[in-house]
This record gives sequence, C-alpha cells and structure tokens, in this order.
Amino acid sequence: MGRKGSPRSPQAEGGSRAASPPSSSPPSPLWALPEELLLLICSYLDAQALGRLGQVCRRLRFLSSRDLLWRRIARGCLNSGFTQLGTDLAAGIPVKERVKVSQNWRHGRCRRETVLKWKRNLMPWVELDGEYLYLSQAENIQAYQLCPDGTGLQRHPQAIFSGHQEDVCRFVLVNSHIVSGGGDGNIVLHKIHGSYSVKFSAHEQEVNCVDFQGGLIVSGSRDRTAKVWSLSAGRVGQCLHTVQTEDRVWSIAISPLLSSFVTGTACCGHTSPLRIWDFESPCRQGVFKHEMWDGVGDGTNWCGKVYVGGGSGSVGSSSTFLTSFSS
Repeated sequence: MGRKGSPRSPQAEGGSRAASPPSSSPPSPLWALPEELLLLICSYLDAQALGRLGQVCRRLRFLSSRDLLWRRIARGCLNSGFTQLGTDLAAGIPVKERVKVSQNWRHGRCRRETVLKWKRNLMPWVELDGEYLYLSQAENIQAYQLCPDGTGLQRHPQAIFSGHQEDVCRFVLVNSHIVSGGGDGNIVLHKIHGSYSVKFSAHEQEVNCVDFQGGLIVSGSRDRTAKVWSLSAGRVGQCLHTVQTEDRVWSIAISPLLSSFVTGTACCGHTSPLRIWDFESPCRQGVFKHEMWDGVGDGTNWCGKVYVGGGSGSVGSSSTFLTSFSS
C-alpha cells in the first residue's frame, strides 16, 4: 500500500508565485487641510449629516463632535442649555449630547424602563448628587449608585437614612448633610458620611418642605406655620421663630445671603401665595402680587431671584414665573 502524500503546495501546482505586499491606501487629501478649514466645511452640515460623518472613522468622529459645530444647532433646540443671548448654562456637558437629548425629547424617542417600583402613599422626592441618586421611599431615604455605563442604578442601595415614623415628604442635600421632613411632623438631620443624626419634633402636622443653609433650617407645614430652627452648638433643634402663614405651606427656600426666606402656600384663602420673610424680624414680609390661584408647588431662592412653579396638582396645568427681589 502506498503512503498518502502531503497536500501539494500552491507552488507545486501553479508554479512559484511571489507574495504580494499588503495594500496600503494613500492618505486622504482631506487631512492635508488645516483644522480651521475642516471645521468651516463641517459647519455647513446639519445634525444628521454630522452624525453620519462621525461614523466614517475615529478621526472624523472626534472632529464632528466638537462643541463649536453643535453650538449653532443647539441654540435652535428645546432646552439645550443656551440662553437667547447664547450663554452656555451647562458647560460641563458636551453640546452634541444635549442636542441628541433635545431631539429625542421632541420626537418622543425614549427608553421606557421602570427603575424602581413600590406601593407608597407619596411619590418619591429625588436628589442627584454626583454618582449617587437619593430618593425617599416611605419613611426612609435611600442612596443608589449610578451604573458606570450610565444605563441605570445599582440594584441595592449603598446607604439608607431612617428616622421618620411616616413617609418622608421632602428632603434637601446641603454640604454632605440630609435634612428631611416627614408626615410625622418631625425633622431629621443626617450626616451623609458618618453616623451623626439629629431628630426633633417640628410641627403638629406633616412637614411639607424644608431648606438648610448656614446652620439654619426652615420648615413649612400643613399646620399653616413656617419655622426657623437653629443648628448651632448647644441649640440644635431650638425653634428661633414661628411664622403664621394663614395657609398650608408647600414650599420654602432660604436666601443665599441668609437674610430672608420665601414661603409658598396653597392659596386656599385670599392671601398672596408667595411671601418673603426677614430672619431678623419675621413680622417684616414682602408680598408678591402675581396671581397664582392654584398655589405654589415648589420654589427656589437663588441669587436674589425666586423661581417658582405652581399648579393644581398636575404637571400639565402647572405655571411658572420668575420675579426678583432685594434682600
């Protein structure tokens, strides 16, 4: 029997063939142009064309993602972080990403996903602080770490802050502290990185709103009062002032100058729903004359201006206005 031979090589069948060197395409003449000229050419493209250009290669993707190219497009988009004068209010976020979110919002493109689900009386109050999302769940406040890829939250909370006997109505995060008001009428102060916590009875009914700055806590309640509390050594939880608001208080905010605070009420009576109170003399007050018959739902006092949203309980019927005041 003969022995099978080894497979014949291509050289044996068709003679010797020289190995062809790998083909290398010549560099594109596009890259011979200066960057300023490339940006000028790309500035004539719309959002869709820029997106397609970025899919060609890494170098074009980097070039087409420059904020300079997307800023013109972003100024014509909804809520892209630019004022009418062109001031960028969100400089830390790439403009291309803002345009993408704006267009997805406009066309209704979104990923519907239930992050957390539970049966509670109140909707959760949510605060985002760096890599953590804080939200109230019943009588607790839980801190969830965001996933590194930005797809959602870690499944289990990193920390749980408790102390209330009923649902948390509102909380704020200031200087690594959490101040919360609950349906039990209590205020609880937690230090985020530590075991320090303080709890004291604040109102006869649920605490609808709180704010915390400069060693002072202000709170508003359904019992138609707003109160100022001290956090200084030896006076923690001591009530400094009690203001009769004649209506249920839904929102409250402290001035950055620590000279006054603002209350927003339910507007059930004939009193103005938005008032400014002086810390030194709470009897002194400034009254906003704007008509808001649905009451004030939420307010923020920032840099001498008050941003307020009011409504009858639904997002669709809410109204927003801006007004200035001098402290």
